[in-house]
Amino acid sequence: MAQAPKTEVAVVGAGPVGLTTALALAALGAEVVIAAPPHDPARAEADRRTTALLLGSVELLKNLGVWQECAGQSAPLEGVRIVDDRGGLLRAPEVLFRAQDLGLASFGANIGNCALNNALFAVASKAPRLRWLTTSAVVKVAPAQAYVSLELAEGGCLSAALAVAADGRHSVVRSAAGIAARTWTYGQAAIAATFSHTRPHGAITTELHRRAGPLTTVPLPGNASSLVWVEEPAESARLVGLDEPTFLAELGERLHGLLGSLSSIGERAAYPLSGLSAARMAHNRIALVGEAAHVIPPIGAQGLNLGLRDAAALAECVSTAHALGRDVGGPETLAAYRAARAGDVRDRTLGVDLLNRSLLTDFLPAQALRGIGLHLLANVAPLRRLAMRGGLAPTGPLPRLMQPGALP
Repeated sequence: MAQAPKTEVAVVGAGPVGLTTALALAALGAEVVIAAPPHDPARAEADRRTTALLLGSVELLKNLGVWQECAGQSAPLEGVRIVDDRGGLLRAPEVLFRAQDLGLASFGANIGNCALNNALFAVASKAPRLRWLTTSAVVKVAPAQAYVSLELAEGGCLSAALAVAADGRHSVVRSAAGIAARTWTYGQAAIAATFSHTRPHGAITTELHRRAGPLTTVPLPGNASSLVWVEEPAESARLVGLDEPTFLAELGERLHGLLGSLSSIGERAAYPLSGLSAARMAHNRIALVGEAAHVIPPIGAQGLNLGLRDAAALAECVSTAHALGRDVGGPETLAAYRAARAGDVRDRTLGVDLLNRSLLTDFLPAQALRGIGLHLLANVAPLRRLAMRGGLAPTGPLPRLMQPGALP
């Protein structure tokens, strides 16, 4: 085999987190190669899901020049309504979190995955210090003392001082690093779709907390919303198989008329809910980002935002290594990245897991605790503002690229 071409950082995977990581690293001065299949516009168009981006994630995309390419296809998120719809003996009060209570115009924005992915690709395809190495797959990863070697399915090879695992929950790169991952399942599936409605959403996200799991509607431009509807797998399969009028009738019943008459549900798909937590965020010249490191249920818009914070933090750690003359894949750099992400990932994973499991239990003390917590949030303004700030920002300092005007 020919000698492997060398690069500073190799990012394996080209999903939203992988592309954002590559762009963030390049923006802060690293030489980056993306090793992934070519961008497929048809596949991007087929993804009808949406992503709720929190403010820090929007600022990151602005700083990378991505948001300017897709902002017009997004809708602002000005509030979050939480409704206890479990029908239990101890019903919690409705809670409405408004961005204006924190002096903000919005908590972030909701955008279709297709628009976001196409914008990321458009910027990545012309970004300086960033090259796309097309491959159907990275089939072998071999960390060594001074570099990581990546073998491609086509027979080529690439070596890098640092490899970034952005290849998802079944990460080949994570396994090669010797990083263990704990996985679990919830016995739930999430139906994802978009739909239209006659009553304006008012830029408010609504989470109905139900026994089977949350049913969430998130604003889209105009009188349209995206839907994440969590049910038991058999029930989700039944719902996905319904014709459009019947599905809309059942959805309207679950929403209690909140958005008026419903129409244009579009394509529906169900995704099993599971969790994953890697034992560490980096090891052996390999750093994990996104679902290679953590998988959590779709509650509170935390999943992708957590991965984007990985991207911004890793870029900052590599930039610091440059400034100090350190090896970007060396122990000091990886230790800094682990320290930067450990608390945020731990807290979000635990918090979302506990919230989801609390909906599934009929244990009265657990219901009481949920009710007391929501009652306090509904009636104690300082506590409500504290909870909102905690939901928006990571545990620990906000990475520089997630702050306004980080780049000229």
